[in-house]
Amino acid sequence: MTASNVPRPDHRTILAALRLASRAPSVHNTQPWRWVLDGDVLHLYTDTDRLLTAADPRGRQMVISCGAMLHHVRTAFGAWGWHTDTVRVPEPLQPGHLAEIRFRPWEHPPAGLVARAEAIDRRRTDRLPMSEPPDWPALLPRLRMLVSPHYLELDTIDDNTRARLTAASEQAAALRRHDMMYQAEIGWWAGHSGMPEGVPADALVSDAEFARVGVGRTFPHAPHSARRADVIEDHARLVVLSSPGDSLPEWLRTGEALSAVLLECTVAGLATCALTHITELPTGRTLLTNLVPEHRTPQLVIRIGAAPEYEQAAPTPRRPLTDIFTVKNH
Repeated sequence: MTASNVPRPDHRTILAALRLASRAPSVHNTQPWRWVLDGDVLHLYTDTDRLLTAADPRGRQMVISCGAMLHHVRTAFGAWGWHTDTVRVPEPLQPGHLAEIRFRPWEHPPAGLVARAEAIDRRRTDRLPMSEPPDWPALLPRLRMLVSPHYLELDTIDDNTRARLTAASEQAAALRRHDMMYQAEIGWWAGHSGMPEGVPADALVSDAEFARVGVGRTFPHAPHSARRADVIEDHARLVVLSSPGDSLPEWLRTGEALSAVLLECTVAGLATCALTHITELPTGRTLLTNLVPEHRTPQLVIRIGAAPEYEQAAPTPRRPLTDIFTVKNH
């Protein structure tokens, strides 16, 4: 018990949960989150110094990234016996304050939640071509069930529509090609090694590899390579996450739903790649709006497929906990 007689995890457990949850995906691996422990309450804030002003001026992708971290944190605590009572956007006049968490002991967390927590360290963003995911008809209902509590929907993109989505992805890249601010920004965050943030060179794909994927953000290209040469054409399944509206709380819940999907796919032994670039621009959003139920807003696309079991990409770097976590002294 703490001084206030309210149960919460001890300091070591909080540090361990945050360290594990910091493996959450974020746009360009910017890791735009800050955590503050104030007494018995754990607070999540955006780190606006990490806003992508060219790609994400509204901060939508920043908040989605923080939502993924929020779900990772709650998953880690839950697996370790702590229920997390979460208030999202507790101060509407302070939109950078995204969530506050209070704790209750949880004697028997569900086995599925424990499995997803164990998958956090194994999950990777896979930008290479993938094979078709096995047992997709059995997995899809589980993914929809995990998305539903976040008030989002998950819809599949069929093969007939895939070509249109590929064209939209290529158009997004073409529109960005001569945007010098965007190019400078992505050059800052991608292709460098030895940094605690950003997308390292070994996580990028070559021109030849990217040509077999079709749907993806155009990053600085890796040196010429032809990994997974036997996968001549990408057969990953494409799904869209959509929300009732397009507000900050819905962005946050999008990130939480994204986290749930990625972790469940990892439990199933599948590879994943979240795509946010298509919904950055009006043309891509318009196309996706025609693919989801009426009156819903498409937030992002996820590629889900199979990758060789022997391939285990190196984990992308993460910022030290001292950069993202502080304890408020009273």
